[in-house]
Amino acid sequence: MPQVLIPERLFDGEKLLSRHAVVVEGGRIQAVLPANAVDTVLPRRHLEGLLAPGFIDVQVNGGGGVQFNDVTTPDGIAAIGAAHRRFGTTGYMVTLITDTRAKTEEAVAAVNAGLAMGLPGLLGIHIEGPFLNVERRGVHAAAMIRTLEPKDLAILTSLVAGRTLVTLAPEKVAPADIRRLVEAGVIVAAGHTASDYETVRQALALGLTGFTHLYNAMPPLAGRDPGPVGAALEDRASWCGLIVDLHHVSAASLKVAIAAKGPERMMLVTDAMATVGTDLTEFTFQGQLIMRAGGRLTTAEGRAAGTLAGSDLDMATAVRNTVAHLGVKLEQALAMAGRVPAAFLRLDGELGRIAPGYRASMVLLDAELQVQETWIDGKGS
Repeated sequence: MPQVLIPERLFDGEKLLSRHAVVVEGGRIQAVLPANAVDTVLPRRHLEGLLAPGFIDVQVNGGGGVQFNDVTTPDGIAAIGAAHRRFGTTGYMVTLITDTRAKTEEAVAAVNAGLAMGLPGLLGIHIEGPFLNVERRGVHAAAMIRTLEPKDLAILTSLVAGRTLVTLAPEKVAPADIRRLVEAGVIVAAGHTASDYETVRQALALGLTGFTHLYNAMPPLAGRDPGPVGAALEDRASWCGLIVDLHHVSAASLKVAIAAKGPERMMLVTDAMATVGTDLTEFTFQGQLIMRAGGRLTTAEGRAAGTLAGSDLDMATAVRNTVAHLGVKLEQALAMAGRVPAAFLRLDGELGRIAPGYRASMVLLDAELQVQETWIDGKGS
């Protein structure tokens, strides 16, 4: 039996509507039509608030007290997904931070198993490193950063279903290997890089389509040295991830990036760690003590003490910050959390809109943009 949802307001991925109904059946949107046009025999629910496409996060390292590197199992993935669902994330790329080859293989196997099990919201794996520039490693373990070898290519291209996203430093990976990844269907992004502008442009020509947490772990834009930030903002076909926690990047710099490239190619990401959805004040990652204070996660010891270590951000907060501090319209902020990342992942025919044929993955928000309820493939939270 179809289910009819009638929210006070509806954002369909493009525009805000009022007095409209969403008809859901079999996990998909069957129709979006004026509320007074719905067959009166169908069961219906009136919803207080704004119904929007569910948020899609392409960079989720952890949540609910679980760090993916530490619990590379379907159960670990499920716990992370459940923690982020509370904050409106109905689709996510579970993310492995630089680790050993064996751990990477284990992580891909866990995602393969999770996808086969139908874990709610799981879209694939994001492998962030180890093919990075050690000079821009951030919290990534220097001892594990290395060059890409044929064995790695086999692992990076071994996901059976879903999407694989790989973040790498273009100057540290051979152009032929970037091309091989792209030709195998892997989505390739630049990050943790000290690359010059020309090398990034070459990688874009080879099929690189993303920039992982723009500004962070890369040299700044300079007048005579545009670097990866300049290449990212100039290119009209690629996408950039933005961490809008107001700690990683200043509001002014975020505004500049959105104005330069346009919001249609800017996607909100969390880069979330295990603390999201918990009251943890600290945790250990790869032997490093990470402290949580004031909305920031930082390393606590050694020469790198105070280094940002992922984020304590959730997608609902990212949306609120984007509206409140960046002057972005609500419709565009919601698109940056849904339709734009769906396009980056080549899932824009499936997710990011509330329209006939799309998967019924949605979020209900109140007037303060706090999450009230979620649906993943038609199943409510």
